[in-house]
Amino acid sequence: MSVKRMILVTLMLLPALPASAQGVAAYPNRPVRLIVSSSPGGGQDIVGRAFATRLNEQIGQSFVVDNRGGGGGSVGAEIARTAAPDGYTMILMSGSAVIHPLLYPASYDLLNDYVALTQITQQPYVLVVHPSIPAKTFHEFIAYAKANPGKLNYASAGQGGLIHLGNELLNLATGIKTVHVPYKGTGAAYPDLIAGHVQMTLANITSSQPHVRSGRLRALAVSGAKRAQSAPDLPTIAENGVKGYDVMQWYGMFLPARTPAPIAGKLSSEIVKAAHHRDVAKRLAADGTEAVGSTPAEFVTHIKAEIVRWSRVVKETGIKGG
Repeated sequence: MSVKRMILVTLMLLPALPASAQGVAAYPNRPVRLIVSSSPGGGQDIVGRAFATRLNEQIGQSFVVDNRGGGGGSVGAEIARTAAPDGYTMILMSGSAVIHPLLYPASYDLLNDYVALTQITQQPYVLVVHPSIPAKTFHEFIAYAKANPGKLNYASAGQGGLIHLGNELLNLATGIKTVHVPYKGTGAAYPDLIAGHVQMTLANITSSQPHVRSGRLRALAVSGAKRAQSAPDLPTIAENGVKGYDVMQWYGMFLPARTPAPIAGKLSSEIVKAAHHRDVAKRLAADGTEAVGSTPAEFVTHIKAEIVRWSRVVKETGIKGG
């Protein structure tokens, strides 16, 4: 090839390089839809809006929350699965997104139909009991439950949710037998808990604290692998000898599969940055939630571990979708 022709070819290629670079650098150049797979006002919605606000400020483009509750999160998941993989549709999903396909026919595969960006939060539960239960510690509670098999009812936020399976995992791990009573959300369960119609549950730390302080409920332990920042005086269930017990609600961000890697990488780093911003951390802490901000690889590893854990619980207990 002549020198003249080489220069001509080089000049023809030069515009393509900046254009390609500019395509990623300019992203996003219009509003990004953030699907929140729950109804407005709940914990997932609060987290989604905290991140949307911060991303607006960091990136200088609107992140618009689109609440798509229903079907245990499957409605929002399906919308995101079929969205254009261009970076303009993102979804916030919870730990229940792992459990739902184990119990119900699901159109989505969490590992193959999405790009996992980052786990943004984690939130332990607190094991609370009605004060009529003569147990002041976790060990006393387990002894009482073993002496009264099938006589204690536990409330959950619904069939097949994380609280449901977390209690069933506690049954498996300790040899107790408690009975599931599902409600339409934890808030709906509190009146019956306080009245003693159901005797226990794994509850949100923040929402349960007023009832614990007033003596209407008694807190015994937290469900995570380590003590909760919002309740440091409470021991963990694992500390009490239930080895490996670690049940955490979590939220994570995803994109549709086949979204270009540069766009996914940019969003992942911006979301992790947002997770560690003081304003976001403060807002999360008010709900007893801790920021995580994992790498995509760490998040995928976490999802795979959750699938293994809850598949075993479903298999060993024979739980079915409602």
